[in-house]
Amino acid sequence: MSLSLGSHGSPLPTLNRTVLGRVTSIPTEAPLRKDHVLLARSLESLSEIQGYAGVLTSQALPPDGVLTADTPVVHGLSSLDHLEDGDVVALSPNGYVRTLYRLRSPHNSLFTTDQCNSFCLMCSQPPKPVDDRHRIAEHLRLVELMDPSTPELGITGGEPTLLKDDLLILIERCRELLPQTALHVLSNGRLFYYGSFARKLAGIGHPDLMIGVPLYSDVDSEHDYVVQSTGAFDQTLIGLQNLGRYGVPIEIRIVIHRLTYARLPRLAEFIYRNLPFASHVALMGLEVMGFAVPNLADLWIDPAEYGRELVASVDFLARHGMRVSIYNHQLCVVPREVWGYCRRSISDWKNDYLPVCDACAVRSHCGGFFSSSLRRGHSSRIRPVNAGETTTNLAWTTPR
Repeated sequence: MSLSLGSHGSPLPTLNRTVLGRVTSIPTEAPLRKDHVLLARSLESLSEIQGYAGVLTSQALPPDGVLTADTPVVHGLSSLDHLEDGDVVALSPNGYVRTLYRLRSPHNSLFTTDQCNSFCLMCSQPPKPVDDRHRIAEHLRLVELMDPSTPELGITGGEPTLLKDDLLILIERCRELLPQTALHVLSNGRLFYYGSFARKLAGIGHPDLMIGVPLYSDVDSEHDYVVQSTGAFDQTLIGLQNLGRYGVPIEIRIVIHRLTYARLPRLAEFIYRNLPFASHVALMGLEVMGFAVPNLADLWIDPAEYGRELVASVDFLARHGMRVSIYNHQLCVVPREVWGYCRRSISDWKNDYLPVCDACAVRSHCGGFFSSSLRRGHSSRIRPVNAGETTTNLAWTTPR
């Protein structure tokens, strides 16, 4: 895969920056081409490409080249079958093509930064001490190219709030260009300790915004140990209170593992007593990626072993009027009385099932596995559920 040569073997003008474009397989009118990347299925279709942001083709160009337009062409791609009209791709100067947005996917997100001010033991995306503020320009451009009918968009990292005002600019741009799109921002909540930051976020007035913040214990030292940062519990709690004070919807996210499962019922009560304004509580299974791999011996517990704590927590929150869901769990290892709270939450590009799941009567409702868990660790009690074990009154619904 490489940038093509011109018709006489001389290089095209240097592509000195990454360019983004909306994928199209249909030739586009000249004034609109700057926003589009053309999928060229054959060399014959490359006759008129002037003005496009770029061109992608699986064909290999002849040694002497065939093009005269000053348009970057990435050729010799192994396949274009994963791309559809309306997707958004990024073309890098080295010829690497990234898919940033898929029109038909419900799991699109903006990865804002590799930086983080926590160091969670089970972080699936370990932080890096890099200056990546340049990414904001790419994110803003990507939002311009997304379909306005996109139902939901995630904003994640790293820790997005480390972008500070740039994050607010990004959310404001989403409000302007994607007014029907729900935004779900994953944050550790610590920088909302500063009330002015929470107030500025609320002032944007996004109509459908949720901040997802992890809380791992009702005991400060236990939460701080999991996130490997002293004082994080107090900062997070104050941050959550500030968000609630200014009317920003919050979701409390609890990753369940060996260090967090035992106090789960007490944490549920703590959330109800101290954060009753939370819009949603998500009880989440462990993703065996990133830091979770070297720490697996300390973190791993078979989900079948904490069924009692899971049921008690869900029951308490639900009885007290709080919206609660179970993420990243398989139905066969979760007590049946809480099946109705289980959601298919794993992003489609990293969601998988075991061969034994093919015969399961509830496979289409089951959250399945992270692909990484199939290689590194999953419950020993996975089994197909027979049709006779199911009931007809389960609330197979999605929380949003």
